[in-house]
Amino acid sequence: MKLASLKGGRDGRLVVVSRDLAWFTDASHIAPTLQAALDRWYVCEGELRGLSESLEHGAVPRERFHEHSAASPLPRAFQWADGSAYVNHVQLVRQARGAEMPESFWTDPLMYQGGSDGFLAPRDPIPLADEAWGCDLEGEVAVVTGDVPMGVDAKAALGHIRLVMLCNDVSLRNLIPGELAKGFGFFQAKPASAFSPVAVTPDELEGWKDGRLSGKLEVELNGAPLGEADAGVHMTFDFGTLIAHAAKTRGLAAGSIIGSGTVSNRGPDGGPGKPIAEGGVGYSCLAEVRTVETILHGAPKTPFLKVGDTVRIEMRDARRHSIFGAIEQEVAAA
Repeated sequence: MKLASLKGGRDGRLVVVSRDLAWFTDASHIAPTLQAALDRWYVCEGELRGLSESLEHGAVPRERFHEHSAASPLPRAFQWADGSAYVNHVQLVRQARGAEMPESFWTDPLMYQGGSDGFLAPRDPIPLADEAWGCDLEGEVAVVTGDVPMGVDAKAALGHIRLVMLCNDVSLRNLIPGELAKGFGFFQAKPASAFSPVAVTPDELEGWKDGRLSGKLEVELNGAPLGEADAGVHMTFDFGTLIAHAAKTRGLAAGSIIGSGTVSNRGPDGGPGKPIAEGGVGYSCLAEVRTVETILHGAPKTPFLKVGDTVRIEMRDARRHSIFGAIEQEVAAA
């Protein structure tokens, strides 16, 4: 089942989308918003699945689905917590700035609490007030949970995943060092993120297994391929582990979003991956590109995003059909 929120009001209007992303049908008679559906998932899930099957058979009124009309599936959420499941990415970034990585990073996930009071729509611009802040994209996978009890274990946590989607976790890299130096985490360095036009139930995903989503995460910059890392490879912590980490000392409310962190693959030799042009799978963020350049050449040469740059993040199935729709955003002067 595929769900989306069409733009309108702060929380959008819930619709069911066809598997090929061509059509939608209104779901407001079941729940006015996705958050309302998640709050009553035990009732709404079955009704939404029935509506989805009716849409596939052409048995309900339908309209063309346009990704530009979609907000992020949850235009705002009660919680957005982003992990760093791909420890390879963390290791590379720390190596570039000469910081050692504690061994605990391989066994205890990193996670930060992001701003969730308003997300960017998947085709809306990324507002940037100052290019000196070092604006970066981050291609990620994210899940939406139901209510999660405090102290849940990683295996049981998988049962609380309701939906899966893609994310562009926008980062202002040049603001990060100063904030981390204060010892109190990110805030200004993490502006609004964007999520894919459509969120999908795990049973609909061919690549979903054991809390990981396998498949190439296609990342483009200004129309050129930047990355095609496999999201299921080198993911140190699965989503069950990330959810259990978030719920160690508190429960999570229905509609909480948990991110994977930047998708990252190591090279075949275990070292930094190579660009696509050199036969590698590339990168899901510019910081990793710059990190590899620093390791190999002593300094980065790839700039961060500038006003007018366009980024695109998408994942396709085995038949090359888009699964979640595309996040496609232009950087705009704020």
